[in-house]
Amino acid sequence: MARPLDPGTRLVLASHNQGKLSEIRVLLEPWDIHVVSAGDLGLPEPDETEPTFSGNARLKAQAAAGASGLPALADDSGFCVGALDGAPGIYSARWAGPNKDFLAAMQRVHDEAGAAADRSAYFISVLCLAWPDGHFELFEGRVEGQRVWPPRGGRGFGYDPMFQPHGEDETYSEMDPARKTATSHRARAFAALVRGCLGAPPR
Repeated sequence: MARPLDPGTRLVLASHNQGKLSEIRVLLEPWDIHVVSAGDLGLPEPDETEPTFSGNARLKAQAAAGASGLPALADDSGFCVGALDGAPGIYSARWAGPNKDFLAAMQRVHDEAGAAADRSAYFISVLCLAWPDGHFELFEGRVEGQRVWPPRGGRGFGYDPMFQPHGEDETYSEMDPARKTATSHRARAFAALVRGCLGAPPR
């Protein structure tokens, strides 16, 4: 049995990414969870030294929980391309460089994958919910699709403009934000978190 997260809890999102913060706030709103980012609290971003998504999510969540004294939620997510043997994967953010230039990162994906016949790609998200006492829970979500070029759409963030989920005509960046939020890899990981730690939304 996963440890429950009670309504009214103040939760630290272990990220400085405003796109992630907006998505997580929308997702947690029905449970009366008050989300503040690590950036708002002036917490540093720890080096992501683990070789897996789950390891990096745990590292970030436990660092934020320990520094803030509050429960913390970390997401480690990435864009994985079949023609690149799963790259950029855990290095998705690092491919964008210190200035978070995802146009350059998408261009790199295109340049390295090029005309490869394998156009498969997927987004994966691993959420770690950690408490100051060291306890943690892990939840995973994944959406399969294909890489597209050139990038399409002006919504979303990161690699969204070059990812088209299976069964969809639009990229994540063309999709209505509410629909993308409800069907994304992060939403699937969040659904697992809900089943484990939140239960039905309070009335």
